Amino acid sequence: ISPAADPAVISPQDPTLLIGSSLVATCTVSPDFHLKAEDLYWTLNGRRLPAASYAALGPTTLSVALARLNGSKQQSGDNLVCHSRDGGILAGSCLYVGLPPEKPVNITCWSKNMKDLTCKWAPGTEGETFLHTNYTLKYKLRWYGRDNTCQEYHTAGPYSCHIPKDLALFTPYEIWVEASNRLGVAVSDVVMLDILDVGNGRYVSRIAPNRIRLFSPSFGVRWSSPPALKDFLFQAKYQIQYRVEDSSEWKVVDDVGNQTSCRLAGLRPGTVYFVQVRCNPFGIYGSKKAGIWSDWSNPTAASTPRSERAAGGCDPKAGEQNTTLRRELKQFFGWVKKHAYGCSNLGIKLYDQWRVWLQKSHKTRNQV
Repeated sequence: ISPAADPAVISPQDPTLLIGSSLVATCTVSPDFHLKAEDLYWTLNGRRLPAASYAALGPTTLSVALARLNGSKQQSGDNLVCHSRDGGILAGSCLYVGLPPEKPVNITCWSKNMKDLTCKWAPGTEGETFLHTNYTLKYKLRWYGRDNTCQEYHTAGPYSCHIPKDLALFTPYEIWVEASNRLGVAVSDVVMLDILDVGNGRYVSRIAPNRIRLFSPSFGVRWSSPPALKDFLFQAKYQIQYRVEDSSEWKVVDDVGNQTSCRLAGLRPGTVYFVQVRCNPFGIYGSKKAGIWSDWSNPTAASTPRSERAAGGCDPKAGEQNTTLRRELKQFFGWVKKHAYGCSNLGIKLYDQWRVWLQKSHKTRNQV
């Protein structure tokens, strides 16, 4: 017997079929092995198929008929194997039985630092194709960009992908998902978004209450904003919620604004409270939609002293903050006009260049 000779050949080899299809497969033994059709039998995923489904098509060829096939039990294909009478494996074939992919739906995206983007989607109304299905997230700048492909998949669940950097600001992106398997390709609807509109301050630092003042049943809370939101172009507004230790009802403070501290007032003396904070980033320039609220921070506990109630509240010094922002924006866009030749490349890199230039010229801040 030639060492290169195959014991048998199955036809068709590794077919792909729709659910409900029928198949007739044949196993033809090489003459070198001196086996006849009656010496053969078939198995599917290790289970012996009934002899009633066999037919001898020649001295060394045995067929098997499979009707109304169900979806593959494994995405690598179902194993159809031709055996000799003693159980030896002569040849095998993979059956891929399933459905073409459906159009992916419900694409949602968010950015944690205005430089990246994470998107999730659903595989379709039915979802299960019984075949290995590849999902590819693609994106491009709306008016003049080329197609780009996301590389970091499964970062936020089974149907998700993360674009870590190099995204432009102030320009809408087109986002879509392509699904493909052995039976076809399906493409989602295109979603258009601006990075500024999907900012998510989900990485708020854990809050820590200030030292409690002993003369008042009110206490101050201070927290850190996400590092990526400390640049003046990307501010954040905050919410606080707090509750009594033995209660499940939270009271929300909405008027915190973009300050990172607040004095909670009107609390019960000698009582333990739990406090949480969350943020919602928004672009000073270019954003038309509300940002995405982050998750609530881990709760922090603090006790009020045993004394009378005192007044307090979260009154941001909006005038001072707005004056600073206007001054810095005027500086920045003045520098862009001189050094960037328009706003086509306006983004984080350009802003970083300006900050370096600003540090080298201390007198610039006083000129505006």
